[in-house]
Amino acid sequence: MLDFDLAEMYGTETRLLKLAVNRNIQRFPSDFMFELTKQEFEALRSQIVISKRGGTRYFPYAFTEQGVAMLSSVVNSDKAIAVNIAIMRAFVAIRNYALTYTELAQRLGELEIRFEDVEQALTLLMHERKDKKEWEKRERIGFKK
Repeated sequence: MLDFDLAEMYGTETRLLKLAVNRNIQRFPSDFMFELTKQEFEALRSQIVISKRGGTRYFPYAFTEQGVAMLSSVVNSDKAIAVNIAIMRAFVAIRNYALTYTELAQRLGELEIRFEDVEQALTLLMHERKDKKEWEKRERIGFKK
């Protein structure tokens, strides 16, 4: 999540959120938070139509799930805590959905394998019946009744 989105949710200014993070920078290793590069910010700006005038002089921070959790210890207001709890629940729901999707994909793969086995068995049966019919239709030689 980006710093300006989190600041809006927390009901604070982006600069104050960034200030709180910078004062506690040791709590935010690179896998918790990172600053967007110029190229990333330009791509983001074109996607969400951020004004080229005004706005920020610094590139936004992007927070991972752990970084958002750490923010609750840095931004200490009732609204920030409530929003953090909601965000953490959303992350858990997304993770559960992803696990369910993975599990569903795995089960579908198993069904495909079973289907291939059934398809092979049916093909074999059809082939055997065709061979049997061809055997019965053959021209007989030798003694006939």
